[in-house]
Amino acid sequence: MEDKQVNDINSKQPKTGSDHRYVNSVPLSEFYNELSQDEMKKRSDEFYRLMKRRRSVRDFSSRAVPEEIIKNALMTAGTAPNGANLQPWHFAVAESPGIKKKIREAAEEEERAFYNDRAPDEWLDKLVPLGTDEHKPFLETAPYLIAVFAQSYGLDPAGNKQKHYYVKESVGIACGMLITALHNSGLATLTHTPSPMGFLNEILDRPSNERAYLLIVTGYPSESAEVPDIRKKTLERISSFH
Repeated sequence: MEDKQVNDINSKQPKTGSDHRYVNSVPLSEFYNELSQDEMKKRSDEFYRLMKRRRSVRDFSSRAVPEEIIKNALMTAGTAPNGANLQPWHFAVAESPGIKKKIREAAEEEERAFYNDRAPDEWLDKLVPLGTDEHKPFLETAPYLIAVFAQSYGLDPAGNKQKHYYVKESVGIACGMLITALHNSGLATLTHTPSPMGFLNEILDRPSNERAYLLIVTGYPSESAEVPDIRKKTLERISSFH
């Protein structure tokens, strides 16, 4: 019976030349426009050069940022590919001084424990060139903190649990797109991961099916901001063609 139902559904789908059959579908041409190879090369080079200028910033200005920019970046992140299109993420934006102060205090408490007790010496040695420590003033200075939560499961309209698939992979892709969108709009960013981050659920009133995945700090850099003089690995070291 189940096979017959699947066959009945498939028989109703338009023949597209693909092996895939969707219950509901629209032509890809509504979204995809093929470019000339010259234009493709030009865009790929320009985008690489744009993203090559992205740096993690720890010195932020308190200068206001239009909320529309943040919302557009979040909507961009929401277009990320994800398991079964269940979109297992939530972006909690902290912008009020009181909330940001609570986040800083809780994060610094965890960071003190990390730097003084939990982190192995080898890890601490790797952090020396970056100049990081338990003090995180940027959590109050930057105009926006975006706490990204991964949803281990969802709830249907009746309140029943709905399993989510490839949650970490899906949320990771969305975070990458969010950081890229913020950089593309002209904002500086910093990924911050105090561990553990359970305090974010309490401060931002998030439910138990969500777990804090990443805290993204964003805004304008301060006029005196500096960044470590570091280099990225070459293409030959990060890729191989077969």
